[in-house]
Amino acid sequence: MANQTADEIAAHYVAMGHSVAEVNSSQGADETADEFTARKARNVEHLVLQKAQVHDDDSSWWGSESFTAIDAAIAS
Repeated sequence: MANQTADEIAAHYVAMGHSVAEVNSSQGADETADEFTARKARNVEHLVLQKAQVHDDDSSWWGSESFTAIDAAIAS
């Protein structure tokens, strides 16, 4: 996924916000504790992978985006 355009990177950042919301959510009435734990883990993994993305020249995708909520979700 290297060498993303600015619009593509912005879409990835929005998706990361969705993952933060999932990590911070409560267990759904229709999911087991194991399913809830797995859902949170998948979303944390997504955040970690996306935060580490780089272009082909190894420069980070990210510029001035805030990672405060993302870092908190990863640490949770």
